[in-house]
Amino acid sequence: MTDSPSKDMSEAPLGRRTVLIATGATAAALAVGAAVPAAAAVCTLTKEMTEGPYYLDGQLVRADVTEGKAGAPLKLVLTVVDDSTCAAISNALVEIWHCDALGEYSGFVGNNGHSEADDGTFLRGGVLTNASGVANLTTIYPGWYRGRCVHIHVKVHTGVTLTSDGSFTGGQELHTGQLFFNETITVAMAKVSPYSTNKVTRTTLAQDSVYDDGGAPSGLLTLTALGSTTSAGYTGTLTLGVVTS
Repeated sequence: MTDSPSKDMSEAPLGRRTVLIATGATAAALAVGAAVPAAAAVCTLTKEMTEGPYYLDGQLVRADVTEGKAGAPLKLVLTVVDDSTCAAISNALVEIWHCDALGEYSGFVGNNGHSEADDGTFLRGGVLTNASGVANLTTIYPGWYRGRCVHIHVKVHTGVTLTSDGSFTGGQELHTGQLFFNETITVAMAKVSPYSTNKVTRTTLAQDSVYDDGGAPSGLLTLTALGSTTSAGYTGTLTLGVVTS
């Protein structure tokens, strides 16, 4: 595996729209479900990111999106808050989608040069936030494909209706963004199986055409090790504030 200096502009950032992310003591309090008075809210402006070319409508509402895909475990803890007060938003659907260890998206397998089964749903899905505004999702650490750094796409919807087939419909889409990963951890992850079998040239975080080196306000996750080895995986946390009006 080598790193690429090139940037793929097919996923260049969208126009800026104001959303907020809780930081510092506010984020810590929200993570454990504590109430945060409006006067105490400390929020930082951040950006929306492009949806990208691999979104599929009507994905499943489920907490575990792995479908048996090989890779290091990734536990996402994403907290949704109101932009004006930083108050937690319950029953918001947080939807994610990303590529597997070989850089392939379900529904688009083959775009990164690999041949594998494609049932159209792996590593896609969403879950409703709980009373503390927290969405807990289980997936794997993403791989990479040509022109992009390691990332996860995310949408936040409110007012959705759950359907009998396990999906959702309706509601309002409040936020479209991307989640990013510490480069040092990604370098280590690329050395372990199955990521080490992905021979596609990897674009680093600094080289990416979407990530702007803005840290958490630009979607950089806080990663906490789940064990003593890289392959044991990580918990990724981030608090997203969304514009509700």
